[in-house]
Amino acid sequence: MSISPKALRFDADTMWVELTDGRTVGVPLAWFPRLLHGSPEQRENYELSRLGMHWEALDEDISVEGILAGRGDQTRLRNTAA
Repeated sequence: MSISPKALRFDADTMWVELTDGRTVGVPLAWFPRLLHGSPEQRENYELSRLGMHWEALDEDISVEGILAGRGDQTRLRNTAA
């Protein structure tokens, strides 16, 4: 059985994803800088698919698989300086 997003909501610091298996998962907006810095209106303008969520205006795609694995934004450059 594939787990898909059913609904989203946001508070000041968190994106809450309601899943088709009955769970609701809270994810820090800090994990996704495009969402964090987007306006509330931009955050609310999303599309749900069987695999995840998409924000056209923010150029952001987030998979349920990634959220459940604890992965944040995979496009960030990591600081490797010691």
